Amino acid sequence: MKKIVAGVTAAALVGAGVVSSPTSAAADAAPGDIIITLGEDLSDEERETVLSEMDGDEQDPIVEVTNEEEHEYLGEFIPAGQIGNNAISSSQITIAEAGAGIDVKTNRINYVTEGMYANALVTAGVEDADIYVTAPFEVSGTGALTGIIKAYEIETDIEIPEDQKRIANEELVQTGELSENHGTEEATELMARIKEAIAEEDVETEEDLRDLIERIADELGITLTDEEMNGLVSLFERMQNMDIDWDQVQNQIDQIRDNIDDWMSSDEAQGFVQSVLDFFSELIDTVRGWFEGSGSSESGS
Repeated sequence: MKKIVAGVTAAALVGAGVVSSPTSAAADAAPGDIIITLGEDLSDEERETVLSEMDGDEQDPIVEVTNEEEHEYLGEFIPAGQIGNNAISSSQITIAEAGAGIDVKTNRINYVTEGMYANALVTAGVEDADIYVTAPFEVSGTGALTGIIKAYEIETDIEIPEDQKRIANEELVQTGELSENHGTEEATELMARIKEAIAEEDVETEEDLRDLIERIADELGITLTDEEMNGLVSLFERMQNMDIDWDQVQNQIDQIRDNIDDWMSSDEAQGFVQSVLDFFSELIDTVRGWFEGSGSSESGS
């Protein structure tokens, strides 16, 4: 299980905010309310395992996600074979206090990162929620976004426009493709910083947007291909046409940063850092022992 900051820089997470759609999720769902999504193709044993992992049971509110739904939202952007024939990814959504932002943790998800989920969920209009994504075995996690959005709509009684769902899935896919060429952390941070810049700057034309993306990519040491640049320009132009509340995005950016700072100064984070340092210290001592042992043997012969 990984905290949202694991493997992703603070800037990579700043895209988590509130986008168009209603901003009154708490009016229909109270903080602490939980809803679970389960892949329809889980076996009975796998279903029980996943529910137990999330401290849930069959009495909890549960939404089942089908493979057909996954193909509906992802089929335009990635090959059918990559989506697969089974809906396995599952999740738990817990409504958080207003202004808390989005916090994502994953387990046994080997392709989509926490930051990628957070950015895409923001685009979909999800706000103020703790998200846990898991599976009974290692999966890519590309289909989980569909279930999270579906459950959020049910729990908050907010209907997210279909175009917004599709562009969120497209963003997830584009981030994954950029990750393969430039690194996961860099790709996620690029997406987040573009959103932050759009929230702060006047971006009126395609040329403005193209210049903004190129500038941020340069700052991150990323050299985009023409195809990658054109894809990003197209994606963010359509986001701009969705009447995004960029001021609210900026507010959420600040909240996400505060959350990260709080975690980095927590006992949990300090304990994690110390465990890493202890591991390498022990490793160095072990290696030194090998060489010392080898040296003693040679001198005695």
